[in-house]
Amino acid sequence: MKKRNLRKAITLALSAMALWTGSVQTANAQDKKESKWPRGVTYEIFVQSFADSNGDGIGDIKGMTSKLDYLKNLGVEGVWLMPINPSPSYHKYDVTDYYGIHPDYGTMADFKEFVKEAHKRGINVVMDMVINHSSNKHPWFIDAAKNENSPYRDYYVWTHKSDPQTQKEGRPTGADSDNTQHWHKVEGSDYLYYGYFYNGMPDLNFDSPKLRNEIFKIGRFWLQDVGVDGFRLDAARHIFPDERPYDNHRWWEYFRSEMVKAKPDVYLVGEVWAPADIVAPYMKGLPALFNFEMSWAIPKAVNQGRGDSLAIKHANITNFYKSVNPNFIDATILSNHDQNRIMSDLNGDKNKAKIAASILLTLPGSPYLYYGEELGMTGKKPDPNIREPFLWDVASKDKSRTKWMKPEYVTEKTVVPAAAQIKDKNSLYNHYQKLIALRKNSHALTFGDLVPVKVSNLAVSAFTRTSGEESMLVIHNLSGNDITISLPTEVQSFNKIHFATDKSKLNKSTLTLPAFSTVLLKK
Repeated sequence: MKKRNLRKAITLALSAMALWTGSVQTANAQDKKESKWPRGVTYEIFVQSFADSNGDGIGDIKGMTSKLDYLKNLGVEGVWLMPINPSPSYHKYDVTDYYGIHPDYGTMADFKEFVKEAHKRGINVVMDMVINHSSNKHPWFIDAAKNENSPYRDYYVWTHKSDPQTQKEGRPTGADSDNTQHWHKVEGSDYLYYGYFYNGMPDLNFDSPKLRNEIFKIGRFWLQDVGVDGFRLDAARHIFPDERPYDNHRWWEYFRSEMVKAKPDVYLVGEVWAPADIVAPYMKGLPALFNFEMSWAIPKAVNQGRGDSLAIKHANITNFYKSVNPNFIDATILSNHDQNRIMSDLNGDKNKAKIAASILLTLPGSPYLYYGEELGMTGKKPDPNIREPFLWDVASKDKSRTKWMKPEYVTEKTVVPAAAQIKDKNSLYNHYQKLIALRKNSHALTFGDLVPVKVSNLAVSAFTRTSGEESMLVIHNLSGNDITISLPTEVQSFNKIHFATDKSKLNKSTLTLPAFSTVLLKK
């Protein structure tokens, strides 16, 4: 039976290298193509909480379809859907059918219609692909657990109860799990199965050629038969155990090469909860990965009122990534479904939320918004509290509001609904809309390189963004005070205000910045 230990890993790693080499070459040939992946803003949606179309209190696909114009008007060019497959849990990160749609959400016909309507509006569709593990309710696992001769036995990782590694606690890696019990019992069996996250999520066995081919088949189905544009790849770091990082890297190169065959412009973005030195090697196979380091750094800088090191940190991270893959895409976020909401991290301060959004939307890469971020939705862990229902309107008018849970954070007393914010020119929603439009209309902000600029005030984050002949100087004041700075000599040629979020003044090389403001200067 399969064991996740180092001795066997050496042999398996060598055989995997031989198996995968040919496919990886195909993937590398796609770098030039993939450097043109969409750089627009992508909007992450928890379908269950987003919009209800039939009054059952649960968000669904038809509800999402009815809100596509809202997303288009906000300016987003892509959606990332949290899992939509059948699952026994509310979050659906434990899949029981990789080819289906959860019945609470609708039908496959509903989803194909959603994809078609999204594409009509220039919105790409990326779906969560959860392949590190399945549910323990998946038919594969149920059959494998009760029958050692099951055709699906090799889809999972097993070892005998006498194996010493089952007697000790495991070690969680990264910020995506705190579980230390990785081996789990099956009632009436002498064998245990491996589940990194918990016993309800048995890990799939990627040393099995049959399992790997099944995963490719799943990917091809959604790309070719259904028409999605790509996948967000959950738990990308955990496909193989921690002592086999090289096999993890190679697997994603292999996976990418197969998906490119199915859809040449496929979009793949991976989740690796780790610092840059651990993330970087994955970029050979997954040229888009979430920049968690910046998602931690931005709220910290805003809360401290210190922006002086932000651009330098970003440049250091991205220059490191470029050394691995010059065509990588930096998937930037403020928060997601596994983190406290950014508004809560900023203690509910709307001005801080605006400057955080301004920073996100002026950095290089492909920015992601978590649903409701544009409204200032709040929430702190545990997870259900950061996945609460979206507020479309006041309760008496809100036919789309979901009711599957009683919200602890997001109520009309704490969050202004979307309908009211759309009408308020000073709202957080309209701030996001303006910054997204600014980004979309600027080649420098969408594609340009970033070079940090040092100024004398520690509250300021300053950098240039340059693409071709277009160049901008971006200046953020992260403090709650009005400040005046002198532009350094090397950027004094940027002498025209292109955009300002407040009443800023430029007098020759002297710039006055109101509290929590952003200014973009052009030559």
